[in-house]
Amino acid sequence: MRTPIISFRDFSFRYRAQKQPTLHHIDLDIYPGERVLIVGPSGSGKSTLASCINGLIPNSYPGEHTGTLTIDGTDAMKSSIFDLSHHVGTVLQDPDGQFIGLTVAEDIAFALENDCVPQDEMKEITRRAAEMVDICDHLSYAPHELSGGQKQRVSLAGVMVNKVNVLLFDEPLANLDPATGKQAIELIDEIQQKSDTTVIIIEHRLEDVLWRSVDRIVLINEGKIQADMTPDEMLSGTMLREHGIREPLYLNALRYAGVDIHREMQPAHPATLRLSDTDKEKLHKWYVAEKKPLEKQEAPVLLEVRNLTFGYEKEQETLKDISFTIRKGEMVSIVGQNGAGKSTLSKLICGFEKPNAGDILMDGRSLLQDSIRERAGKIGYVMQNPNQMISKTMIFDEVALGLKNTGLAEEEIRRRVEETLKVCGLYSFRNWPISALSFGQKKRVTIASILAMGPQLIILDEPTAGQDFHHYTEIMEFLRQLNEQGVTVMMITHDMHLMLEYTPRALVFAKGCLIADKTSAQVLCDPQLIRQAALKETSLFTLSERAGIAPPEAFVECFIAYDREVRKNGSDHCAELSAP
Repeated sequence: MRTPIISFRDFSFRYRAQKQPTLHHIDLDIYPGERVLIVGPSGSGKSTLASCINGLIPNSYPGEHTGTLTIDGTDAMKSSIFDLSHHVGTVLQDPDGQFIGLTVAEDIAFALENDCVPQDEMKEITRRAAEMVDICDHLSYAPHELSGGQKQRVSLAGVMVNKVNVLLFDEPLANLDPATGKQAIELIDEIQQKSDTTVIIIEHRLEDVLWRSVDRIVLINEGKIQADMTPDEMLSGTMLREHGIREPLYLNALRYAGVDIHREMQPAHPATLRLSDTDKEKLHKWYVAEKKPLEKQEAPVLLEVRNLTFGYEKEQETLKDISFTIRKGEMVSIVGQNGAGKSTLSKLICGFEKPNAGDILMDGRSLLQDSIRERAGKIGYVMQNPNQMISKTMIFDEVALGLKNTGLAEEEIRRRVEETLKVCGLYSFRNWPISALSFGQKKRVTIASILAMGPQLIILDEPTAGQDFHHYTEIMEFLRQLNEQGVTVMMITHDMHLMLEYTPRALVFAKGCLIADKTSAQVLCDPQLIRQAALKETSLFTLSERAGIAPPEAFVECFIAYDREVRKNGSDHCAELSAP
């Protein structure tokens, strides 16, 4: 009989500052060498469970517990973080928050230095750890010289020098472009196979994690384990939909077509999916019935970028001869690998940086002589993290801040703010402190503060990063409604689902160049373009190939149009598929 390496027995935990427990009667065994994916909506208890495993609870976050938690045979609730760090290594969501050293080598060796390991031995262990994660050529690099994926490799090497038996990953894909995220999952899988380490992954992006196999998926919600199944069992059932977890798109397509999904189909990955001739026929019939010609609406041009070139340093161009137009009322994604120039483009449009060459026009007029303040009345920019934008204590004051800087009368400011708060669904919270809001609500406040200025164009940087499916849908449906009211929206995103579901058009960047301006479906069905821009092909492309439906981009367009209509109408079928 196998002995679990992690064992929760009737375990409950309540934070000191809370009245009710966050975890309720958890019974969970994780065995040596297993790969376990933990999913659940925001606030479900996933992070609390992880903090119990790595010792942050009760050492950093005190509270009361009942039941037992043993890790490698030791009582975790009586162990220090230092003691547990020799059993459990944690890789955080934000690798920047985990960097200690001034170079990669120093960072990897940090734990060894604390353990007073002799220098020669330390160098050898550091080299081996770096070799395992393929970062040997960067040992002398400073953290700021690394990409997001490289930083994550350094974090992984830093916890592996202790030869831990358990690796705990907290949303490892949150800040990575699609291709780097795919590589991260491949790396985790490779490390697990080489070392037979137990791997626990906490992640919202279920479909991306399942790029490589896991042994079990544990679904947690309301502080309780709702399901503990194999991937095939979980994906063939209804538990994910019932608890507001996003299912892979290819499964949604099969359900729309009336295909009965069962575990014998091996639905955990589109490449392993077993489709019968009857299943393929149902998909074909649905596609033929729902296929509609794409409607093209030629609205007036709002924004025009002409031959834009920019470099932070003269010798190195970050953006090279970029030209495109955005029409009024469009919703457009800007995609590409980390460092491709996407954020730099938004800074140039907003006036935070000045181009070396080229022009930016709005309604046919150049913006280059306009100040940041003048552009703010036309163009709004919403940062990825709302906490970096918020500067007031109360919601009303935050939304009114930009207007007060314009010198408007108090009565006009109040009218505009109240009108904007109603549009954003925040009017009933107008006198609340911002600290009382959820992350998604804070995001709405930052969007409201921009909307109050009356911009024609809003640029959002990763609008749904780190959000569960419920809050993702809430934010994106809100943006869709704003777009339908005439606000033009540009979104910088790594989320290929978002790009497909909400933006008919995508601008694709790679190495400072605009390499494609196509429909989102065309982008994610083009293998060469996907490789160039470090994207990830949609599972709908794989499904169309498996079902023999051509061309695949037409199938993807058909699904997205149908799915968009289902969600827009809020039909019973939509509720059945994606109710939180």
